[in-house]
Amino acid sequence: MECSASSKTRGRPREFDPEQALASALRVFWERGYEGASMVELTEAMGITKPSLYACFGNKEALFKKALDLYEREKLCYIQAANDAPTARGVAQRLLNGALDTHCGSSDPQGCLGIMSTVACSTESPAIREEVIARRASSEAALVARFERARAEGDLPESVDAKALAQCLTTVMQGIAVKAQGGADREDLSHVVDTFLTMWPSR
Repeated sequence: MECSASSKTRGRPREFDPEQALASALRVFWERGYEGASMVELTEAMGITKPSLYACFGNKEALFKKALDLYEREKLCYIQAANDAPTARGVAQRLLNGALDTHCGSSDPQGCLGIMSTVACSTESPAIREEVIARRASSEAALVARFERARAEGDLPESVDAKALAQCLTTVMQGIAVKAQGGADREDLSHVVDTFLTMWPSR
């Protein structure tokens, strides 16, 4: 994709890297949330004008969805990879450690973009809330299917409710993100992960 930023000077429009601009927009959304990110902040961070933003990415909602795609592709790739772990406990361990690395890191904003945008969005942005919820539901459905397979293979006890276990795990992951955004220490959250894993159901 090639886009051009508007310029007040005559001649050929100044080119910009849309992927770099999108990465900058992602950081603003991650720091401020969907509603907290103003168009002024977005265009300044992306280094483009508002008309160029609309021409290349669409409106703010479309830009956010593209940023969310990038976030999932680059920051949440551990979620898909986790389901390839040989055991259900291994899946949980990979997911929880991935959450720690992503939401408690030093190079990126703290917390989870999806949770921030879901909680903060008012009735004025229902489409964004619904988009994030739908994506989360898809990921949780894949996790439920993985745990159902683990139960069928004898890796989990037959008495385990795969859906409830998946919801429990995702609740802990979301809790880690919320506490990280609130300034919780990574070491303390690591202890939460360790404690949760000691309670993991086994045959």
